[in-house]
Amino acid sequence: MVFGRSKPTGKPGEWFYCIKHAKVEEGPECPAKDRLGPYASREEAAHALETAAERNREWRNDPRWNNGDGPAEEQS
Repeated sequence: MVFGRSKPTGKPGEWFYCIKHAKVEEGPECPAKDRLGPYASREEAAHALETAAERNREWRNDPRWNNGDGPAEEQS
């Protein structure tokens, strides 16, 4: 038995985006630490990085989550 390696969990019909391999996968194939999802469709998973970037912008500019001095600066 190899410690530290577990089989990825997920179901057929669930779609993920693997950030390590920059690809969409069904199932999933890669470990959770390397993927975003699950998504309802292959197309949603293909846009996972754009969705994450949009959510990060919204979070940074949400007055409930910054110090109240206005919108937070964009960081790369």
